[in-house]
Amino acid sequence: MATAAAETLGLLWGWLWSESFWLPQNVSWADLEGPGDGYGYPRAQHVLSVFPLAVCIFSVRMLFERFIAKPCALRVGIKDSPVNKVEPNDTLEKVFVSVTKYPDEKRLKGLSKQLDWSVRKIQCWFRHRRNQDKPPTLTKFCESMWRFTYYLCIFCYGIRFLWSDFLMMFIHHMIGIMLTTFSYVNNMVRVGALIFCLHDFADPLLEAAKMANYARRERLCTTLFVIFGAAFIVSRLAIFPLWCSMPSGPT
Repeated sequence: MATAAAETLGLLWGWLWSESFWLPQNVSWADLEGPGDGYGYPRAQHVLSVFPLAVCIFSVRMLFERFIAKPCALRVGIKDSPVNKVEPNDTLEKVFVSVTKYPDEKRLKGLSKQLDWSVRKIQCWFRHRRNQDKPPTLTKFCESMWRFTYYLCIFCYGIRFLWSDFLMMFIHHMIGIMLTTFSYVNNMVRVGALIFCLHDFADPLLEAAKMANYARRERLCTTLFVIFGAAFIVSRLAIFPLWCSMPSGPT
């Protein structure tokens, strides 16, 4: 039984990594190992460096939001207002957490009889309880400022790193991450880099527009959203499908 399962697993593994499926003719996985001169090609184990890097980025984000983004938010007039908590009620809290955050009329009437509260009072309790879980404007501003800074820096870094290949800098989010990882493992680094750079192009403008909205700078917010829309259309709906994805485009 165990032998048959092992053989089946071996066949499945061999099919999954079939050189005839993944690689061009007369090319093997051994060819992707790279020269033995110490430089080498990308390897699958290099992906493990993502985890300590993620910890470092998360730490930098915490420090940035606390010591840079928050003072900036307060400076533009966003208040650090405390969260107004609703009146504690075990019965309503249990319904809110375990059943529904939006009780229907039948449930409202049942709770009204059970607690001897008016339906209107219970509706207000649920509305305030929902608002209690929403992040305050200050928190959202800090998050957007962090993303604005991160996207802008990563995009600028991508331009600097790939300046000799600037015409090749465009291709697509969650799927993009998987494609980029796979491309790195298989020594197709340029394709992964194009995906990230194409996505990063318009993101700083979106986060800047959100920051302006949180700061109640309506004219600046509208202007930035218009610029973001134009940048998004040009980069993702024009350059990507009409240039990067065409067989005659950069490869």
